[in-house]
Amino acid sequence: MRLLVVEDDPTIAEPLRRGLMREGFDVDLAGTGADALAAGECDLVLLDLGLPDIDGRDVCRQLRARSGIPIIVVTARGDEIDRVILLELGADDYVVKPFGFRELLARIRAVLRRTSGGPPTAQTDARIDAGLLQIDTRTRNVTYDGRPVALTPKEHDLLVYLARDPDVVHTREQIIENVWDDNWWGSTKTLDVHVASLRKKLAPETIETVRGVGFRFVDVATLP
Repeated sequence: MRLLVVEDDPTIAEPLRRGLMREGFDVDLAGTGADALAAGECDLVLLDLGLPDIDGRDVCRQLRARSGIPIIVVTARGDEIDRVILLELGADDYVVKPFGFRELLARIRAVLRRTSGGPPTAQTDARIDAGLLQIDTRTRNVTYDGRPVALTPKEHDLLVYLARDPDVVHTREQIIENVWDDNWWGSTKTLDVHVASLRKKLAPETIETVRGVGFRFVDVATLP
């Protein structure tokens, strides 16, 4: 696996590179946002927000717009709003400084498992047809009411998980465990952010909130 570490502080970047290489990763370094955007292909981006030239949020947005590559954001900003914004921009996970190397390594491996192992569900059907919604899980192409829908990797995984069982209510805990990770430590507001984004991109009534329980996908074509 090849990782791109975007970090402008060499006292952090170099030890991190050496540590990740000891764990079997190939590691490229980028010291600026421009270098990160010009870098070659990799399997995961570890993106620090405090870059000297381009705001890390803009780098995250541009990387996500052109690729489904997994992105883990490293931030010194612990504010909940910042975290939610990052996840809306398409980051797959985040780590707040200061962090331990083992924690970071565990998060890298968890994100790689989720993104390379296909949709996080036991079912293996490659195509989902749920009324107006069609999903090809092999190509990750999504159409709704005949129009293509661009989703972030996490939005795609969440939609697949819900749409495989239309009208089945999934608890918030089940969704977090299956779509994010059973060791997810962040706020469950992350789930609400992604549900709200899917409603905007599909239709508001496609994902129903079951108060006090969780969410379910609704095939709007069957509604009266």
